[in-house]
Amino acid sequence: MHAPLMIDIATTSLSKRDRQRLRHPLVGGLILFARNWESRAQLTALCKSIKAVRADLLIAVDHEGGRVQRFKTDGFTHLPPMRALGDMWMQAPRHAAKRAAGTPAGPLDACNVATACGYVLGSELRACGVDFSFTPVLDLDHGHSKVIGDRAFSRDPAVVSLLARSLAQGMLQSGMAHCAKHFPGHGYASADSHVAAAVDKRSLAAILADDAAPYRWLSNSLLAVMPAHVVYPKVDARPAGFSPVWLQDILRGRLGFTGAVFSDDLSMAAARRIQGQELSDTAATVAALQAGCDLTLLCNQSLVDEGSPIDRLLEGMTEALLKGEWQVSEQAEARRLALLPRGTAVDWDTLMVQPAYMRALDSLI
Repeated sequence: MHAPLMIDIATTSLSKRDRQRLRHPLVGGLILFARNWESRAQLTALCKSIKAVRADLLIAVDHEGGRVQRFKTDGFTHLPPMRALGDMWMQAPRHAAKRAAGTPAGPLDACNVATACGYVLGSELRACGVDFSFTPVLDLDHGHSKVIGDRAFSRDPAVVSLLARSLAQGMLQSGMAHCAKHFPGHGYASADSHVAAAVDKRSLAAILADDAAPYRWLSNSLLAVMPAHVVYPKVDARPAGFSPVWLQDILRGRLGFTGAVFSDDLSMAAARRIQGQELSDTAATVAALQAGCDLTLLCNQSLVDEGSPIDRLLEGMTEALLKGEWQVSEQAEARRLALLPRGTAVDWDTLMVQPAYMRALDSLI
């Protein structure tokens, strides 16, 4: 069965209703937020209870570093914003004194630290039972997108590609998959798609040569991609996450990407408005799946009327499936299952004395 829906929960533990929703065959996982965090012990118990409902559920979180890091206390390492790694890259290799003293300076050091970031990020989350993080950000820092800002490694697509690949490699070393975002690039559009319509009026050639270049260069390395809630009117009137042109013709066809595609949060203001029409959660989810997404996120709806929007989505998607408005995809389900962690994670106390973790942590200090 194809389980494309990623939902959320309201508190730090599962309610009876949460368990019922997670057992639904269309639910493939859930995304955690800061409100679901109290301590490492609580998070570990929560993840264990989720897996007890269904072992194949994908437990995800936005854990990038900098201002987008859901868990920051009780021992979790404060990871730097990705711009700090880009700044390290730009430090001239001529700083021989710094290099001799062991202080990171230059591209190779930046890649090494990025790999260490990925390893620390992935191994700490996995020690608490979290499967997956929506990172790295491949957006370019054009200087006028506040929602991206220091979440971006650099303005240079080559620098972004190499640092993102290093970060993803560190995550893979910890046993965790990754998700590059926001295809084909959110950094040029100034509006925040969480609250307003974001538009990028550049041509397809300009976008492919600049913001989308990391996706071309890393197409054989990326395991998952999340498209932007941005409209690129010279390519398609639909936002990228609802566009077969972007997801099927360009991402999969032209760039050769074969991994999983997640929608961005379909509760965002920009998400449910397509060509001037505001869609329901169910209609938006169906549209995203029809466009080429394998999994869809509907976030923060557990907080609304005791989660009734989630229940309506589950009912609506079941009805839409029976009506043939969307189809089960065995390939999409295989891509979802491929994102589950590799190997067995060690517990927190064991991790703290693990040589690979200690070496990675030392690289960040």
